[in-house]
This record gives sequence, C-alpha cells and structure tokens, in this order.
Amino acid sequence: MAEVQVKDSSGKGGKVRSKKQVPHVDLTPMVDLAFLLITFFMLVTTFNKPNVMDLGLPAKPKENQKPPDTEIDLTNSISIIIGKDNRIFYHQLDRAGLTAENLKETTFDREGITKVIEQAKANAKDKDKFTVIIKPTDDAVYKNFVDILDEMAITKNEIYGITDIKPWEEAIYKQKVGETAAVSPPTK
Repeated sequence: MAEVQVKDSSGKGGKVRSKKQVPHVDLTPMVDLAFLLITFFMLVTTFNKPNVMDLGLPAKPKENQKPPDTEIDLTNSISIIIGKDNRIFYHQLDRAGLTAENLKETTFDREGITKVIEQAKANAKDKDKFTVIIKPTDDAVYKNFVDILDEMAITKNEIYGITDIKPWEEAIYKQKVGETAAVSPPTK
C-alpha cells in the first residue's frame, strides 16, 4: 500500500506525518470470473428430459371413408378391469357368459397379471392379432393404469386398447366387489 508523506509547513522542524489512503478493491476480474463460471455450467449441464409414454392412436377416418371393423374375437383378446384398492380383474367372455363367478381377480406382480396375459396370448387363435382391452373403473387410481401400460411393454403386446367399462361389466364388477366386501371381516 502506498503512503504519502507530507512535510510540516510550519517550519518548526518537522515532524513528518503519513497520510493513509482508503483501500480500494477492483472487482472487475471477479465479475468476469462469475460470468465465465455461469456460462460454463450452462453449457455442460444436461437438463432433465420429460418421461413420456408414447401412445399410438389411430388416425380419424375421412368423412366419406367407412370406419374399420372394430369387432374383436374373444379368443384373441382379454379384458382387464382396473378396480379400486389396487384390485385388478380379467375375463375373456361376452355379455351372456360373464358372471360374478367368471370375473377373475389377480395381482399386479409378475405371478399375477403378467402370467395371465402371457397365458391368454399363448391360448389365442391368432397370436398376431391378440388384443388386450384395458378398462379402468371410476375408482381406479392412475398408478395402476400406468402399471398396466407398463405390462404391455413387458409382455410385448403391441395391440391394446383403452376404453370405458361397459355397463353390464360394471354391474358384475360391483357385484363381485360387493360379494368380497361382504365376506371379508370389517377392519377397525
């Protein structure tokens, strides 16, 4: 630090006093360094990519075009009903054949729904046209729906559909849920 010496002008022999200046720090290099660091981190940082599940939906038919036949053979399909309280049901029957006894329940694990889908596909008449029909109820949670979509990837089923549960299926589902609720003891 520089000091300035000032001579006493009174002429009395002189004491010499030193006058100190206020210290000054130049922050220009610090600001430059901060901007260089910010620029560096912006360039090398990878931003999170959103996780998106691709749903391939069919194109809408033209006005004068006949809609495709959407009737699915029951031997080439399985209907999965997603219920409340992490419960899942399945069947391969039509309106006349489905009863509360025929509506089967399984679990979301590998020994449950995965095995059911694989067995239904193995027993299908035409394995290339095997279709899984996913029908969530109003009581189903989103996590269970995503789990079923993950099962489509795990079991390599490329043909699946998502639709509303039909009223006759819903009546049997409610009957089945009501039966099991009546059998199980009340929880405290």
